[in-house]
Amino acid sequence: PWNRSFLGYSVDNRTRNIRLKVAEKSLKRLKATIKQVLRRGRGQRIYRTVEILTPKLRGWINYFRYSDVKGSFEALDGWIRRHLRKILWRQWKRPFTRVKMLMRLGLSEDRAWRSATNGRGPWWNSCASHLNQALPKKVFDRIGLVSLMDQYHRLKCVS
Repeated sequence: PWNRSFLGYSVDNRTRNIRLKVAEKSLKRLKATIKQVLRRGRGQRIYRTVEILTPKLRGWINYFRYSDVKGSFEALDGWIRRHLRKILWRQWKRPFTRVKMLMRLGLSEDRAWRSATNGRGPWWNSCASHLNQALPKKVFDRIGLVSLMDQYHRLKCVS
């Protein structure tokens, strides 16, 4: 049973307790779906991209609410937020715009200039401390992004 999956679930046996987890195939399928949405989101406002993502994420977490292994939900949450930060970094094309937006989000002028002119790519910057400080989880919560971990905890408390 450890190598099988059924209805998107598989069994985890790393500990002595047998627990349900999300199958790898289901995770890959969700990531592919999210990548499609995020690719189309490059030319749209971030609110629109989050609006498209919300029903997909909410439905997915509601289906997999019986999973006992929450590591995959944490990893997916971080991965989605990192991609959204990458989209925003690309939308702020020029260094001056990046500085202006980073300062608007609370970074000091010196740190904003160093961050905007560091010469690294969008994927590296999306995980860097300056963007994590400027765009923390609460910013995405305010935009309306569904956090898989928050939904998971809410569903576990209800059942």
